[in-house]
Amino acid sequence: MANGNGSNLEIRDLRVQIEGEDREILKGINLTVEAGKIHAIMGPNGSGKSTLAYTLAGHPRYEVLDGEVLYNGENILEMEADERSKAGIFLAFQYPVSVAGVSVANFLRAAVNAHRAEEGKDVRQTAIPVAEYRRLLNERMKLLDMSPEFARRYLNEGFSGGEKKRLEILQMAMLQPSVAILDETDSGLDIDALRIVANGVNTVKQQNPNMGVLVITHYQRLLDYIKPDVVHVLMDGKIVREGGPELALELEDKGYDWIREEVFGNVS
Repeated sequence: MANGNGSNLEIRDLRVQIEGEDREILKGINLTVEAGKIHAIMGPNGSGKSTLAYTLAGHPRYEVLDGEVLYNGENILEMEADERSKAGIFLAFQYPVSVAGVSVANFLRAAVNAHRAEEGKDVRQTAIPVAEYRRLLNERMKLLDMSPEFARRYLNEGFSGGEKKRLEILQMAMLQPSVAILDETDSGLDIDALRIVANGVNTVKQQNPNMGVLVITHYQRLLDYIKPDVVHVLMDGKIVREGGPELALELEDKGYDWIREEVFGNVS
């Protein structure tokens, strides 16, 4: 199971379109998610933020036209989605799905065992022992200030928006990825739920200090709680501006038109 080994994720000239559509969405992304650092991507609707997240995770709908994404010396774009996950790439979804009849505990155990599986070995040989799994789950839930009752509920069934996002963070805590991609984790959350989820992310980061984090968001408010080292502005499929945390504050105050005018020469 991946546990944050201190490697950078290097995105080089990444160009992507949606399968079946003749329209390029990502138009040459160059970005390095540094080990141990928190990177934030901000940008207006339609700029390609979620496309980037799903492409990195290996969603089959997104077709890579050019470029590479290097991690531990390998181009992860040549890997299947499950191989990327086992290599340490984690995506917290914007809209997690519900699965009736599958408990949170059973889902997380299956995820942990999938990460522990080794080629050529029976899954029973590598599966986490039940007692060890229960200890680990209880430890992680306590760390995130979650009730044990949560683990007995069916996956996202009847969950509030905040509970769905907390489950994503619990999954991250269980899998201990090397690179965590948070796709608009603040979407649909009120201020109390936002604070709880952000505190969970920060707690996992403290436990796994070498983990690189890529936070994708529209708003500064999330970055009040998850403090970025670097802020990138994604617009029209390209990274058009980079800076420190102060850039997010400037965007909150002034919007995106001033950058659009500087880069493209107009605000239309």
